[in-house]
Amino acid sequence: MSIWDKLAGATASIGAPIGAMLTRLGHFAMDGPAHDRQVAFTAGVIALGAKMAKADGVVTRDEVQAFKEVFRVPQGEEHNVARLFNLAKQDVAGYESYARQLGRLFRDDRGLLSDVMDGLFHIAVADGKLHPNEDRFLFNVAGEFGFDEQEYLAIKGRHFRCDLYDPYKILSASPKASDAELKARYHRLVAENHPDMLMARGVPAEAIGIATRKLAAINAAYEEIKAARRANV
Repeated sequence: MSIWDKLAGATASIGAPIGAMLTRLGHFAMDGPAHDRQVAFTAGVIALGAKMAKADGVVTRDEVQAFKEVFRVPQGEEHNVARLFNLAKQDVAGYESYARQLGRLFRDDRGLLSDVMDGLFHIAVADGKLHPNEDRFLFNVAGEFGFDEQEYLAIKGRHFRCDLYDPYKILSASPKASDAELKARYHRLVAENHPDMLMARGVPAEAIGIATRKLAAINAAYEEIKAARRANV
């Protein structure tokens, strides 16, 4: 049975709140095979993505499109994903429990959780701005994932240039780092986040599109730092 077959079966059985279904998926996925963990990942990301779109009070077409851009749905499975998305987007309630569950399931894969945050940010800023309620939503999700404030700001900086934007934070590097140290850090991040590497580690396919955008932000930050350093020589 494919991941999408399991997801379809779970959504078809929903008569109670969506949280009950996600809880059931999470329980059997905690100690189950990797395939079951992917089902839980898929359901959790769909639910969080939908609730992220609802965080500012209204789900726009831009946000729905942004969700589709970061969450690759196989042809013919759109109906199953849409069913779960539409159930989850009815309100924002309960998002912390979904985030907590994903955080527990993938506590040993912080890179994957970071990819999820990147996907949620992509949805949040699809309309060109970051609403305070969206910022609060994302900060709380990051906390449930185990990220501290500095890590949150680094992720935020990949998507939204506010007064606190700092390309060094995107690379988790110090402004005092030498050019050689900075280059080594950049290459390590590129290797860790390259889609081919993620697929080789067994990262669910749904996260690959998110990782591609993360890699673009890392490249942009590195180029910005190099340009600034050349200008100051």
